[in-house]
Amino acid sequence: MDNSLVVKLRQMTGAGIVDCKNALEEVGGDLEKAAEALRKKGIAKASKREERETREGVVATYIHSNNKMGVMVELLSETDFVARNEDFKKLASDIAMHIAALNPLYLSPESVPQEVVQKEREIYTQEFAGSGKPQNIIDNIVNGKLQKFFEETCLTKQKFIKDEEMTIDDLVKQKIGVIGENIKIGRFARFEI
Repeated sequence: MDNSLVVKLRQMTGAGIVDCKNALEEVGGDLEKAAEALRKKGIAKASKREERETREGVVATYIHSNNKMGVMVELLSETDFVARNEDFKKLASDIAMHIAALNPLYLSPESVPQEVVQKEREIYTQEFAGSGKPQNIIDNIVNGKLQKFFEETCLTKQKFIKDEEMTIDDLVKQKIGVIGENIKIGRFARFEI
């Protein structure tokens, strides 16, 4: 196996050398497929850790260059050892910068107030009232529009500004796979003058 490919994959994913080497061997040396395989493994590992309690972490900030906008985000981990890890701190900073750029209103679809979801559902349903479309088709369209609403307004569902191939949720799960501990985004606030 070409060591330069292993190093390149490690830089792309942050995964360990052995994991990178194994992933490259599994896919016959294809860098993109190996990165995707590592991402899937990280997400699988993350789902096993989701129930673990997160009591440590950091608060990261981002202040825009014009000093008229700033963000604070709370990123939680299981231990203070991980909270002091440079990869963890970088993740917190990246999330803060993402929040500054895309201005999410909510953390996740589950955190959107039910009355907001209901109001959006009513608006989308009204669009197709009297259209003659069957109700099951209208329901599918409304559900699709709700998913799009969540992707635009919920931090965890937004496409990461540095890599639009993954959502913020995918990014966190990938880091869980690499770091080996549960990580959660706590709270965030964005201020703008």
